[in-house]
Amino acid sequence: MATPVTSALVGLESLHYAILTTDGATPTYGTPAFIAPAITAKITPKINMDMLYADNKGIEVAQTLSEVDVELNTQDIPLEVQAALLGHTLDSAKGILTKSANDITPYVAIGFKAKKANGKYRYVWLLKGMFQELEEDYATKEDKIKFSTPTLKGTFLPRQDGVIEYTADEDSGYTGGDSGWFTAVYTPTV
Repeated sequence: MATPVTSALVGLESLHYAILTTDGATPTYGTPAFIAPAITAKITPKINMDMLYADNKGIEVAQTLSEVDVELNTQDIPLEVQAALLGHTLDSAKGILTKSANDITPYVAIGFKAKKANGKYRYVWLLKGMFQELEEDYATKEDKIKFSTPTLKGTFLPRQDGVIEYTADEDSGYTGGDSGWFTAVYTPTV
């Protein structure tokens, strides 16, 4: 058996979103759009594991992936992106975002790529999630510059077809590059 190619992740870039327009046997998405320059993306799967006991010992383990918590930290989240991700209304002519208690947050996919130490990339699409309002810190300017960047938190779950994520590695043969990954949310061909 060949030893798999491995290389540590050293970067994060090209953070995109796409609105999930239909979820079912053939999920569809809107066109992917850039969110903002990415600082960090923390992906935390929640796994439920249970043990079956018989004859006074554990004999079988079963696990299910229930959801994935996502925390994104970016340079900024433009008002246009906030409107799309959180269901708010943007008056583009006046540059005013209106948040309402009646806003409906859409399900979205998020995609990004992570650079590896060997110069290759790992590409990721999380396929169905919803974000909550931004966490932002505002502070007065002091004698030393301190950047304030927003945090966007969301929860992702499996689509109706059971798929939650697609991941591709250039190390493992993926050759589509950015144009193959960010032009549309990845959909396997049959």
